[in-house]
Amino acid sequence: MKLSDHWRTPEPIFTRDAILARLRKTIADRKPIVAAGSSCGLVAKSAEAGGADLIVVYSTGLSRLLGLPTTIFGDTNNATLGMAEQILNVVIDTPVVCGVEAADPRWMRLGKLVDRVKDAGYSGVINFPTVTLFEAGSLQRREKDGTGFGFNRELDLMGLARERDLFTMCYVFTTDEAAQMARAGVDCVVAHVGGTSGGMDGFHNVASMDVALTKTDEMIAAAREVNPDVIVLGHGGPFDTPDNVGVLYEKSMAQGFVGASSVERIPIETAVSEAVRGFKSATMPTSRA
Repeated sequence: MKLSDHWRTPEPIFTRDAILARLRKTIADRKPIVAAGSSCGLVAKSAEAGGADLIVVYSTGLSRLLGLPTTIFGDTNNATLGMAEQILNVVIDTPVVCGVEAADPRWMRLGKLVDRVKDAGYSGVINFPTVTLFEAGSLQRREKDGTGFGFNRELDLMGLARERDLFTMCYVFTTDEAAQMARAGVDCVVAHVGGTSGGMDGFHNVASMDVALTKTDEMIAAAREVNPDVIVLGHGGPFDTPDNVGVLYEKSMAQGFVGASSVERIPIETAVSEAVRGFKSATMPTSRA
């Protein structure tokens, strides 16, 4: 499609069934599903041009775009809601998924938040930031303090999204979480093996490739035991470059990959630094001295 024709197209809003049909075809064609974290229009537009199956909007992407390590800060839900207009303005034909922090106490009525997500133009949700990123004591308090703002709230998010015909994705860190999410009817389980390594601000002391592959397959197996048809993807840890993600494809049961830092941070760091290095490498003619 020519850029001049872009304004004629509607916003890329898809039903859950339409997204699942696309992803099932990708699997049938023996191609990996790629969900690209994109927290600004330029990254989303570029990811779509590269063939991304899904665009995923994260509040933490704003920290990466600020040149900082991946960090959860600020009002995460209003951040992702606010990015919809920018991203949907330039994405032509790719479903866009919204990161939702279900444990945000500013949204006691979770259904109202899901309505806002759909009204903003998003076609799906993912549980991010997720309470499972927090230290164990904090998570335990959230589960037991009577407010109900623990992992069960994220299970509720999936059900509410399904009621509104939104595609559902989830990050899980354990086999138990994978099974619970599959039982809740989530469409796509993403086995998360920790913060992504690589680049200028990647996480250190990440799991080895062998450990990451084992953990990925354990979570996938747990989800598949509940729902054999659930779509399963990998994310994080040593899965930071196309070569390393190729190992994920070859040696795990994952049907694809979700990239955040590996899409909107590492490639920008590499491309910009190499471009400037190239501009700087020349020796000027003596006549310019």
